[in-house]
Amino acid sequence: MSDYSLWNTLKELKSSKYKWVDLTHEFGEDTPRWPGFEPMKYKVLFDFDNAPMKVLEYTFPGQYGTHVDVPGHFVKGGRLVEDIDVLEFAYPLCVIDAHEKVEENPAYALTVDDVLEFEAKYGQIPEGAFVAMRSDWSKRWPDQKNSMNCTESGCSCYPGWEIETLKFLFEERKIGAVGHEAFDTDPPTLECQAPFKGEDYVLRQDKFQIEVMTNLDKVPPAGAIIFCTFPKIKNSTGFPARCFAICPAE
Repeated sequence: MSDYSLWNTLKELKSSKYKWVDLTHEFGEDTPRWPGFEPMKYKVLFDFDNAPMKVLEYTFPGQYGTHVDVPGHFVKGGRLVEDIDVLEFAYPLCVIDAHEKVEENPAYALTVDDVLEFEAKYGQIPEGAFVAMRSDWSKRWPDQKNSMNCTESGCSCYPGWEIETLKFLFEERKIGAVGHEAFDTDPPTLECQAPFKGEDYVLRQDKFQIEVMTNLDKVPPAGAIIFCTFPKIKNSTGFPARCFAICPAE
């Protein structure tokens, strides 16, 4: 006899008891991006005026829009997108809210004290969790200039993580992945972490991260589940991702 329990679980998850929150920006030619990248381009290969279907061809960097960075992005010989197991697509979600501190200091770096303050309110971060930094930086979308937030010297100024915080989370709490709303793990003005020391550390843990997230203000700090999905493209160090959370309805 077949077991239909998972069908019943899905039906309940789609009921009014829960809400599904898209954590992914749409992306296109006008998408804010890291300054080393060109905007996405596309061309029409087939259209309805000369074919029974419409097909587009896209050109964009792997790290574009809301995207995954896998270990091979920074680690020679590290796992690539095709190597990520589907079991790594789902996690308990913890969202650490730093948006008020970011309002005061756009270059704010999340600290271990921020993590401990979170745990004092919501309990210890569970092993294997996805920990996201909420900065509300995503509200600057889709303005490239405001997303980069350059100083007078031309340096980008946006929030990120202190490397000691990442070490605490991965080594002490044994988390599964991290995510954030800005372009990078490391705040560009945090000279002690240049170049990309925090991101390098994360990917050397053989874990992935999600960058340029959105709607973290629409999920609870604890109790939700996050799904991070992306195509199984060969030899890729990163690719646009579709991430969403399921959480209790308010």
